[in-house]
This record gives sequence, C-alpha cells and structure tokens, in this order.
Amino acid sequence: MKTKLKTIIQNGEGLTTEFKESKSKLNKDIYETVCAFLNRDGGDILLGVRDDGVIVGVDEDKIEGMKKDFLTVINNPQKLNPPVYLSADIVEMDGKKILHIFVPPSASVHTMNAKIFDRNGDGDFNITGRHSQIADLYRKKDTNYSENKIFPFATLDDMRLDLLEKARMRAKNEHSGTHPWMNMDDMELLKSAGLYKKDISTGKEGITLAGILLFGKDETIQSALPHHRTDAILRKVNLDRYDDRDDIRTNLLESYERLTLFVAKHLNDPFYLEGDIRISLRNKIFREAIANILIHREYSNAYTAKMIIGKDKVVFENANKAHGFGEIDPENFMPFTKNPAIAKVFREIGYAEELGSGVKNLYKYAKLYGGSDPKLVESDVFTTTIMLDEVMTQVNTLVSDQASDQDEKTRVKTRVKTRVKIIEKITSTPTITNQELASELKLTLKGIEWQIKKLKEEKLIERVGSARSGHWEVIDRKTGL
Repeated sequence: MKTKLKTIIQNGEGLTTEFKESKSKLNKDIYETVCAFLNRDGGDILLGVRDDGVIVGVDEDKIEGMKKDFLTVINNPQKLNPPVYLSADIVEMDGKKILHIFVPPSASVHTMNAKIFDRNGDGDFNITGRHSQIADLYRKKDTNYSENKIFPFATLDDMRLDLLEKARMRAKNEHSGTHPWMNMDDMELLKSAGLYKKDISTGKEGITLAGILLFGKDETIQSALPHHRTDAILRKVNLDRYDDRDDIRTNLLESYERLTLFVAKHLNDPFYLEGDIRISLRNKIFREAIANILIHREYSNAYTAKMIIGKDKVVFENANKAHGFGEIDPENFMPFTKNPAIAKVFREIGYAEELGSGVKNLYKYAKLYGGSDPKLVESDVFTTTIMLDEVMTQVNTLVSDQASDQDEKTRVKTRVKTRVKIIEKITSTPTITNQELASELKLTLKGIEWQIKKLKEEKLIERVGSARSGHWEVIDRKTGL
C-alpha cells in the first residue's frame, strides 16, 4: 500500500487523484470530490498531503474524529445521494499519518447537497442544470454498466421480498446492529442501493438488472436475462464429463450460498491458526473467489460462468469487460468494479470485502492452502486459478481430527509436516538415502528411520530393489499418523 501511495503522490493530482492538506479538520469540498469521483472514473483522496505533494500529515489527536465525521456524511442520504459506504485508511508515511480514501467509480449518478459534480482534469465542477452534460453522464453510466439496464414494468411483485428482508438483517449484523436499510421499506431500500433508477435523458425509470439479479424471483430473472447461469462442476475422476454438478439459475445471493456449499462438500478445510485464532482457509479463499465470479461478471455476455474443481486446482471463469489484459500483479494493480451496485450489496451483507482487498486475501491465503500463489488473468473471460496440493491441504485437517489440546496439536502438526516433507523428498529424488534425508531435514538418523518405518507400515511408501541400489516409490499421497 505504501509503495502504491508513494507512486500516486509522485504523479501528482489529476483526474483520479486529489490531495487535501486537512491537518486538523476536513475540507468542506472533500465531499464534492467524492461525488465527482463517483460520477466519473473513481480515484484516490489523500488527506494530509499538500497540493504540491508534500506530506504534512494529519494531527494524531484529530485523525480518528476526522475519519468518523467523513464516514457519517457520506453515509447520509440527505447529503450524498445515493449514499456510499467507503473506508478511510490511516497510513503512516515519512513518520506522519495520512488518511487514504479510495473512491470506486459508481454505476449511479450521485448528488452532494442536491448538486451534481463531475471531474475534469484535477478539479471538481458543479454541472447541476447543465442538461446536456448530465445526459452524457447518464449515458456513460448505462454504456459502462450493463447492470444499470432499466426494466420499467418490473414491480415488487416480481421480487423475492424474503431476500430483501434477509439482506436487511445481514447488513444489520455486519454493522454492529444498525444499518440505514432497517428504517427503509422495500422500494426505499432498492433506491438507496442504486437498484431502482430514473434515466432523466429518456424519462424511463424502474428496477434495474442488478436489482432483478440480486432479489428477483427465478422466473423474473429468466425473463430479464435468459442466459443467466452459473455452473459448479467436480471433475476429478470422470475427466470427460463430471463427478458432481450444480446447474445454478437463481438469484445472486442464493447462487453465492450454493457455490459455497459445493466447495464445502468437495474440498478440505484445514486447521490453521492466525495468531491464536483458528480461521478457515477454505472460507477465506473460496468465499472471495465465489463473490468475484458473481460481482465482476459481464452479464450482457452469454458465456456461462463456471467453477471447476479438479484434482490439482480450482478454476473460476466468467465473462468480463476487460480493463487490461494479462496476469494481475497483486502489488501493482488498479481495482475496478465491473458491477458497482451488485458489489455494494455484497459488501453491505458481508459476502465480499472492500474493493481491492479480495485479491490481497487470495494471495495471502491461497499459498497456505494449496502451496502456490493463485493466478488471476484478465481478458474477455476472466480466469482465477487456485492450486490444490492434496497432501498439504490434508495436514491440518488430520491435526484437527486427532489432537484435542493445543500443545498436542502442535506436536502432531510437526510430526505430520515431517512426513509430508519426507514424501516430497522421495517423490523428487526416489534414490535418496536415510542419511541424506536426515541431513536435509535436519533430523537425527533414528528419527528418519522411525518415520520411514511408519510410512512403510501404513503403505504410503515402499522400497523397490535392494537397500543399497534400489529406490523409493510413493504408493498414495495421503498422510498418516
């Protein structure tokens, strides 16, 4: 993050960058910048940085209050409409603290204090009353985001009201027992979330495609988007067809839940401690990947989205309106929401992280789970590949199953990892000797001989040929205790 911010500061202010000195209080025009960024291409706001790029920092005794005041205003529909739910991150640079606010481009046209602002160069401009510019802004949003398509004849009768109530309750639970949606009726919720729009250039208004995909009845979704479908496939034994499959043709919330259940059914959930707290690596990785395949899909494209669980990897594919081509570098990429309204709902109910943090989580946890970094490739079809290592993903599961207290878990985990390493060494060098194993793994010869004996007894390895001139073979890459 610091490297990215240094580059932003070096490049100076521009269409997607704004600096505010704001040492002890918020500049009032910061909200105009947020509105302009939402309406144009998004951008980064840095508080505690002068216009010339000099870092002056924000007063430490003021920074938390400024952060709270900022979030209060942008969540207030009487100020910013529709409201947005952004984060303000405190970052230390050059020994000083600054506030970094990332504003994604929005699928909606926003107003601040009933005025519409647009971004041009490094300035924010009030275009209220300039009908041609406002019409251009609406056309740009509709062209860029297929989720904005309006269905003027769709009504609340075409929606799953139980899902709207479920979204309210999840949002409430995710935000410490309070959320603006709790005080809204169903239509107000749709409007607040940007799922009901009016195109002032045509006069057409109604529930959008995003609203229908999130909360519509199945027959409503099929009428609005006949090709809507997500395919979950298990392909480990029958490589020509499949071993298991879920053909999902329903709303995005239940699609998310069914994909999550499919993963839970077919993939291990290893024991893992982050600090002194046990977390689910499987959930951390695959809930993010599942959210991505639903949030960032280009829904105007009939390409069937897929999640394919194979022997050694899980591959996600979805149609995409590319903003670049090639493999994504997690240290140097610009997040871009393909469906901001859908993403907003997913974040509010806890089904997705803040924009950009999902990729970081995938890279953080995928290597722990499968032994390799994930691979994300942007093209007309966006592909996410998460590698699997059968031995490594079973290690912690075995530990969890066979040890009751923390000290015992630590001892068992060490023992299992040793066996994994022995199997890996034997796999890569079948002629390796016990003495070489002891040397490379920094264990005693007696310890290696005991482990080899156990592995042979459990029929995980076998010796082919003589002890002097033979070699090892791995019978089954499953670890025993």
